Amino acid sequence: MAVLPLLLCLLPLAPASSPPQPATPSPCPRRCRCQTQSLPLSVLCPGAGLLFVPPSLDRRAAELRLADNFIAAVRRRDLANMTGLLHLSLSRNTIRHVAAGAFADLRALRALHLDGNRLTSLGEGQLRGLVNLRHLILSNNQLAALAAGALDDCAETLEDLDLSYNNLEQLPWEALGRLGNVNTLGLDHNLLASVPAGAFSRLHKLARLDMTSNRLTTIPPDPLFSRLPLLARPRGSPASALVLAFGGNPLHCNCELVWLRRLAREDDLEACASPPALGGRYFWAVGEEEFVCEPPVVTHRSPPLAVPAGRPAALRCRAVGDPEPRVRWVSPQGRLLGNSSRARAFPNGTLELLVTEPGDGGIFTCIAANAAGEATAAVELTVGPPPPPQLANSTSCDPPRDGDPDALTPPSAASASAKAADTGPPTDRGVQVTEHGATAALVQWPDQRPIPGIRMYQIQYNSSADDILVYRMIPADSHSFLLTDLASGRTYDLCVLAVYEDGATGLTATRPVGCAHFSTEPALRPCGAPHAPFLGGTMIIALGGVIVASVLVFIFVLLMHYKVHGGQPPGKAKTPAPVSSVCSQTNGALGPTLAPPAPEPAAPRAHTVVQLDCESWGPSHEPVGP
Repeated sequence: MAVLPLLLCLLPLAPASSPPQPATPSPCPRRCRCQTQSLPLSVLCPGAGLLFVPPSLDRRAAELRLADNFIAAVRRRDLANMTGLLHLSLSRNTIRHVAAGAFADLRALRALHLDGNRLTSLGEGQLRGLVNLRHLILSNNQLAALAAGALDDCAETLEDLDLSYNNLEQLPWEALGRLGNVNTLGLDHNLLASVPAGAFSRLHKLARLDMTSNRLTTIPPDPLFSRLPLLARPRGSPASALVLAFGGNPLHCNCELVWLRRLAREDDLEACASPPALGGRYFWAVGEEEFVCEPPVVTHRSPPLAVPAGRPAALRCRAVGDPEPRVRWVSPQGRLLGNSSRARAFPNGTLELLVTEPGDGGIFTCIAANAAGEATAAVELTVGPPPPPQLANSTSCDPPRDGDPDALTPPSAASASAKAADTGPPTDRGVQVTEHGATAALVQWPDQRPIPGIRMYQIQYNSSADDILVYRMIPADSHSFLLTDLASGRTYDLCVLAVYEDGATGLTATRPVGCAHFSTEPALRPCGAPHAPFLGGTMIIALGGVIVASVLVFIFVLLMHYKVHGGQPPGKAKTPAPVSSVCSQTNGALGPTLAPPAPEPAAPRAHTVVQLDCESWGPSHEPVGP
């Protein structure tokens, strides 16, 4: 019991426990200003000449400003453990690379400024972890690609996205359509050539959309545009209005932009770039009735085509119109054809069957459609039995068969023209092409008096060997035209259209007068010259034959000379020679004589038989020869 009072007396002498002390703040980086006296903490390093993110940052900072420096990369460890950072500015540096997960610890970050750097792409992992990001500024970079999942972590919180002044030709429109809370979307000064329909339909809170200075020729109508009033400037606009800026684009002012022309807008700087009649005119000064389209007209289609089974086949269809028609193909069974393992459909209207089968034959339908209507054309394909094997080495001068994919040389102009003339589509009764030669053709069409208000005629034609469409504008009082710039041996498709003023609507419209299919005369093309080795051998043989014949003729002449004159010209004396001829006169006796013969009498004796034996003697007086 005596111990208890003693312990009670010693308790006041025990030291009291001290409260926890705050962690010692990190030293402020050199050339930076740090506000650490009160929360939130700030680290300010603008224009400090930094080459990298300072490693001695206070990880408790809520604001970090590193603008106007020379930082080239953001590494994973540079911003690690800065979980309380709310504002990060890296504007106007030389950043080319942002490591994947570099912002992974910045889960509280609200604003990220990366404008004025040298980023060329943004991948899916570079913005990972920014689940509370509200403002993302990426303008004035060199961005050419934006990954579809780059904005996944901040898609539900992002309110301000600036992608202006970059090199973007395409965007992940599906990903942008998920930014349900975005208020401002800056896409201006890029290389965007098209916007898919409905790209902004789910951006219900969008207040400003800037698409200035891109390559847009048209802007598709969007449910968002029809739901909210559109204004050019935010000044004086209601809170629910959408500010849409699209000046500086090469707008094609046709019927596809009538919806935009009908909207009530304030003054802006939009202008039409095409068609030629409206080029350069102020968009809002063009009357609504001048925004017109032209229905499609099929100008070229493949003639009936026959190919052996197992070989490829190419069906071609060309159409013109305003806007440019889209060409689709329908199989003989009524199925819409596209890219598959056996077929490829190209944007220029060509359908390629990679390997044909006997069941592929039939009538294929080409459908050309645009905003003003549709046009169809039929192409017949016949699939025959597989071809027999052919010899690899052929010496024939005949051109290969048309449609043979193994042919090494194109078919001749004559065969192409003959085939086109036999199998091509019939000429329209309203348009006639007469007197066509190798480079010219006369086009005639009937008077179109039933169509009132005709302003002019338009001739459109192209060759089967290329896709270049040529236009000719003809006065309204003309009913014929001479084409003089044609190529020989070509097949042409030609259409005549009447351009008139529709009395009901007051709009300029076109109506097809008719089409024609014709071929120019082929140019003469001789058979190919023989190969050089063959020509050289032939020349050598011919020259050798001439030389041999000349020698034989010379020898024959000498033999005849000696046969007739006996080796000496008549009436001349003999001259010594290494070999001489001696004639002996005998009365039937054989053998040579060394003495010269006696002179003959004036008249030969009667009943005297004279036999002359001519023998050749050498210098040794021995007979030479038999």
